Amino acid sequence: MIVCKFGGSSVAEAQQIKKVKKIVDSDPRRQVIIVSAPGKRSKDDEKVTDMLHACNAMVQQELSCKDLFKKISLRYTTILSDLGLQTKPFLPVLEEVRQMIDAGHGAEYAASRGEYLAARMVATYFGWEFLDTDPLIVINHDGTVNPETWDNLKKALKPNVKYVVPGFYGCDPEGKVKTFSRGGSDITGAILASATKAETYENWTDVSGIFSVDPRLIPDAKVIKEMTYREVRELAGVGAGVFHEEAIAPILASGIPINVKNTNAPSDDGTMILPTREIGDHPLVGISGKGGFSRLSLRKLMLFKRTGIRHALLTMLHIFGVRPSFSLFGVDSMVWFFETTQASDSVLDAMCSRLKGEFDLEEVSIDHGHAIVGIIGSGVMQHSSVIATSTNALAHDKIGLNFFNYGSSDTSILIGVSDIQAQEAVKSLYKALF
Repeated sequence: MIVCKFGGSSVAEAQQIKKVKKIVDSDPRRQVIIVSAPGKRSKDDEKVTDMLHACNAMVQQELSCKDLFKKISLRYTTILSDLGLQTKPFLPVLEEVRQMIDAGHGAEYAASRGEYLAARMVATYFGWEFLDTDPLIVINHDGTVNPETWDNLKKALKPNVKYVVPGFYGCDPEGKVKTFSRGGSDITGAILASATKAETYENWTDVSGIFSVDPRLIPDAKVIKEMTYREVRELAGVGAGVFHEEAIAPILASGIPINVKNTNAPSDDGTMILPTREIGDHPLVGISGKGGFSRLSLRKLMLFKRTGIRHALLTMLHIFGVRPSFSLFGVDSMVWFFETTQASDSVLDAMCSRLKGEFDLEEVSIDHGHAIVGIIGSGVMQHSSVIATSTNALAHDKIGLNFFNYGSSDTSILIGVSDIQAQEAVKSLYKALF
């Protein structure tokens, strides 16, 4: 069996859904399909999920979303009509969703309905069974998959039945609709692939695989033919957006291969994501950068003599809504990088004051405008020349370093630069290393 996930661009309009059907019909092993909410049809278009978030925002202001929801309804009814399907049976489904949003069922319920409606629509067009992920996929409050999920799916999935499944959401342990983080349909696909013991998990999008660098920066960027679970996770962690980094977890133990392919060019090989790969003469797979980070610096003489200090400090950060993505440690200091959008300046000022007072720190400071660039590859530790080549390239192009992290991972080198130099750093490193 092959499990397929189709992204928002693949279900954005009827023409794309017809391509999806042709792809699925071309191989009878494709028996489970996961779909995202309809994405943009053009550069200036709106994603359905964004419109649903706007509907919820209106409800939070005690306004009805009825008029805005008409635009969402029109997206679906237009697709249905263009597919040659009757729209009338779908109208009560749309109206029920609108009423539930207006009744205040919350942001996660509203956001999830794009996938729900898309799956209902595609299931009708295909003549397949619609399988809702609420209440089958149980998502813990920290976003991880609850073990109940596997028993639920084992009972729900019947042999020789073809299913269309909505991505992105399930329910929390209390039974309320809960979503994964943005792009979480990849995770749903991985869960279904694991639950069905699929031979392959195909992830269909609008590009022919995962690129070694952002093609918007390097027009002749190459598609990566093979990469490992760890490589794709670390590349996604520093900004590469084709595949969700958390989607590796559900299939890690099973070793199911993932094939990232292009709905608009289905004959392209795409990228294979595997448990391991032959490194050979290809130690690196890609370079990516992610901006929008702030830096929290802490210092105190004999800081680490206090038992459990790191955990205690992190707990304090979490109280203020700050969850660091990257960390560095010195003899008497630590530095955390976190996404700037996590907290306002006033919240950060209060957090710094609390940290300094409760832990008697000598220095607590926060500054903004940071980016993290990653050099990713399973062979990065076996090729020490990567260090010299990368630092020389950055020095030549007058790109300042805020940190250089080599050795904390055997799959990546992380480099800190300023936000304003992030793109130039990526281009400089790609030119030197690839």
